Amino acid sequence: MRALVYSGPGEFAVREVGTPVARGTEVLLRVRACGVCKTDVHIHHGHFFAAFPLIPGHEFAGEVAAVGKAVTRVKVGDRVAADNQAACGRCDACRSGTPLFCTRMYAQGVNAPGGFAEYTLVDETRLYPLADGVSFEEGALIEPAACAVHGIDVITPRAGDDALQFGAGGTGLILAQLLRHAGVATLAVADLSARKLALAERLAGAETVAVRRDVPEAHDLELKNRYSGGFDIVIDATGAPAVIQSLPQYAHPGAKLVIYGVAPEEARIAISPYDIFRRELTILGSFSQLGTFPRAVKLVNSGVLKLKELVTHTFPLEGWADALARISGGSDEVKMVMTP
Repeated sequence: MRALVYSGPGEFAVREVGTPVARGTEVLLRVRACGVCKTDVHIHHGHFFAAFPLIPGHEFAGEVAAVGKAVTRVKVGDRVAADNQAACGRCDACRSGTPLFCTRMYAQGVNAPGGFAEYTLVDETRLYPLADGVSFEEGALIEPAACAVHGIDVITPRAGDDALQFGAGGTGLILAQLLRHAGVATLAVADLSARKLALAERLAGAETVAVRRDVPEAHDLELKNRYSGGFDIVIDATGAPAVIQSLPQYAHPGAKLVIYGVAPEEARIAISPYDIFRRELTILGSFSQLGTFPRAVKLVNSGVLKLKELVTHTFPLEGWADALARISGGSDEVKMVMTP
């Protein structure tokens, strides 16, 4: 089979590799779509607990091509989405009830073979049927939807809260929809891209603010003029350290500051501890997903989450360099998908 293989950080090529064989409860999945995520950029550089050699791609859906002898939950031909992660169940984190921080996490596309290949193996327990009418591209977005569901679990928005979110990329637009469904009253979304802001308005009913890199004070002034009382929830969905550092200035006392985007590991920001103390601000992190995939599947299969418009470009495996350049360079694309 053909696969995109990394031999080390920054070193990749499309190669012919052996097609894996399904045994026991394993399923051989023919990958029909695999989402491109900014986390893939971190993995490209060797970060985010990446293990090489590696076939990346952690957001994937496809068709069951073969099954191991012990498989009972799916059959050949089924259309499914795959949860890429499994905790070990034995380490201290798992035994203490926090499996998301498993020290031996099996994460396809990060430290195990993922979906940037024609085929991949997935245990049957991590496969979920796609409803009729849900495309493989939408199915690939269920993994980031599961991350957004976890984000809502972390944030615990109250009905009537006001929220500001910086960033309207694919996962940001999913989170915005869930914030609206959670009962957020005022939802403001700020982004550089007019295309993404239009989607935030249409899919999440958001009020939007255009960000300009050349005049950064413009959006700051607009936000403070339009929302002088501040927000209950202020979210970074960009991963940009400068944006994260700016979050407290838009919060009113008692607000939650949420780091949802993936910042570079080496990044550092400066904050005022007195400000956090005096206004009783809460800083929250929302990392990945584990255990939220089933709920994300229901949200997509039922049509509550609207994902179709998020997919703005597809690439074959040979197009990975182009996809990587676009996502690294701040392209106007909302969600890019590889189609092995």
